[in-house]
Amino acid sequence: MPNPLLLIKISITLVFLSCLFNTHAQTADQQPPANQKPDTTILLGPVTIEGYQLSTRLQTFPGNLSVLGADDLQLSDGTNMATTLNTIPGVSMQSGTYATNRIVIRGMGSRTPYNTNRIRSYINDIPITTSDGISAPEEIDQLSLGRIEVLRGPSSALYGSGLGGSIILFTPEKLQNEGVFSLNYGSFNTLRTNLSGTVNTKNTSLWGSLSHLQSDGHRANNEYNRTSFITTAKWKQPKWTLNSTLLLTTSDGEIPSSLGKTQFEYDPKAAAANWEAIEGHKKNQKAMAGVTLTNILSPKLTNQFTLHGKWSDNFEKRPFNNLSDQTLSAGIRGKLRYFRPLTDWVLGIDWIAEQYKWKLDKDDILLNENRENRNQFSVFAILNYRPTARLSLSVAGTVNHISYKLTDLFAANGDQSGTRNFPVIVSPRFGLNYAASDQIAFYASLGHGFSMPSPEETLLPAGDVNPDIKPEQGMQYEAGTRLNIFGKAMEAEVSVYWIELNNLLVTKRVTEDIFTGMNAGKTRHQGLELLLRNRILDFSSFPGKLNTTFSYTFSQNRFVDFTDDGNTHDGNDLPGIPDQYAQLQLSWNPYKKLEVFTHLQYTGNQYLNDANSIKYQGYFLLNLKAANQFQIRKAGIFKLYAGINNLTNTHYASMLLVNALGFGNSEPRYYYPGLPRHFYAGVEFRF
Repeated sequence: MPNPLLLIKISITLVFLSCLFNTHAQTADQQPPANQKPDTTILLGPVTIEGYQLSTRLQTFPGNLSVLGADDLQLSDGTNMATTLNTIPGVSMQSGTYATNRIVIRGMGSRTPYNTNRIRSYINDIPITTSDGISAPEEIDQLSLGRIEVLRGPSSALYGSGLGGSIILFTPEKLQNEGVFSLNYGSFNTLRTNLSGTVNTKNTSLWGSLSHLQSDGHRANNEYNRTSFITTAKWKQPKWTLNSTLLLTTSDGEIPSSLGKTQFEYDPKAAAANWEAIEGHKKNQKAMAGVTLTNILSPKLTNQFTLHGKWSDNFEKRPFNNLSDQTLSAGIRGKLRYFRPLTDWVLGIDWIAEQYKWKLDKDDILLNENRENRNQFSVFAILNYRPTARLSLSVAGTVNHISYKLTDLFAANGDQSGTRNFPVIVSPRFGLNYAASDQIAFYASLGHGFSMPSPEETLLPAGDVNPDIKPEQGMQYEAGTRLNIFGKAMEAEVSVYWIELNNLLVTKRVTEDIFTGMNAGKTRHQGLELLLRNRILDFSSFPGKLNTTFSYTFSQNRFVDFTDDGNTHDGNDLPGIPDQYAQLQLSWNPYKKLEVFTHLQYTGNQYLNDANSIKYQGYFLLNLKAANQFQIRKAGIFKLYAGINNLTNTHYASMLLVNALGFGNSEPRYYYPGLPRHFYAGVEFRF
């Protein structure tokens, strides 16, 4: 008898395909408002966003959402996304090296050792996140992006049901033909180059960007090289639009790993001895592509259908063994959109099939080899209703099903093959926004999210499939207000949230090279987030224009019910999450072509272990940048810039490994040393 769930998947897919190729579609007089306007993010001005699958103004958005425009992405040297993302309240990106990063949103994902999960990532509506929940948006060259949108907390149907939220990347959309070349060079022989360009014709638009980053690093065994190419194309006809995206990346980075306290304090340039001895490193090759066809079925109804695929080939040389893995995935993403004066709705599907192969060896002796087939399917729906001009209501939900199949290809240690079908999970979301006036709006929402255990977390230390591990699930409640006052010279957003999380997934380190997953009971995440933007000065001549942006996060993230190895941690703070964040940015234009940027960051105290017996103290960082642009007649626009990061030469850990263990007589290695004071300078040429 056929599998009922498979029949449902096939039926829904056929519905979308029939709408996609409907040959009787009507011609619309104009493109519906779902298409994003290019370059719409302007400081202290109207902001158009895509966050809930329907374009709308940020002031009427029924929930939290942060937008970083092209100007925001150029406030640093462009070599690391951490400086940019950390300006968003509720978001913390720790960067141990260019190849070792972790993004945490509202406390979600802080326990992941060396990467980012609990967060869904997309570029141009194509999923970056793998089926086991791992995301690496920082691998995409920051200055090749036009806009970043960040949803904080469980976002349900919007972009999957990630507990931490979503990071959505958009490539630039340029209306005019242009080319851009940029180059900067800085401390530790860090070199970054980029060449991008746009060509537009009547019905087509082609954009591409080629970038390269290399650095010797400030530590031993710390060299890094990355080259990436990304291109987009658009073909527009009266009844349909075809968009494509292609991303190619290759990187090779040495791994200095983390340090114990003594070495961190007195020899932070060192690498961990065992990693340096074998010249540990990681090589990656990745490709991602997607094609989206948007059909206008009527002036009110559109269908969008995306085919996408990913491939990666990775190798990591480690002290305890070598890891080789390959990933190949393909998927579809479909959305029907219906627009009315009072209502908008979206009905969509996501279907991703992925194969992951990996093997471990040491001294050319095979230790393990496995193949995993992962299947992820979800159906989502969103309804926006505007009963009055000032009130917006949003109802959304998603139905998710995920399964893993492990095939053991190394028979020497016994057959560890197994299949895991997780239960269907339904994630609802409700939101509202009330604009009392053009100057003030209030919003509230509640939403459900979940995170599946990765395939590695579903395995017991001996390699057997753990039948008892469960997905972690949580419900978020939030409320906030947006203000636009003093003649639009000041914007403010204040939000508070409360997240109740059950079956917290904990990655537990058994030995230096063996990790396993376990459910750790309940946690509670509470916080307050504040964002202020001010236009303090606005003169055509000296003292010119002065804008400030201030963000602040206060959070409490605690175990409600968690016992590990007989130790009860109820009431303890979750480690690896600072209690406070604060960011202050000043952008000053004393003259029209001269810009001066100041960025001050405070990271608060955080615990390093579940017992809360070790605390890492907070610290300040100060960055400065100045840029001057001038135009050469008929040649183009030149911009020269220079900057200093960590002006005060603060000694700090840019990334922390929670619950680190010491092996033998060595200290637990909690700390990744941050960069000391360093300099950079560069040039940008637009032609």
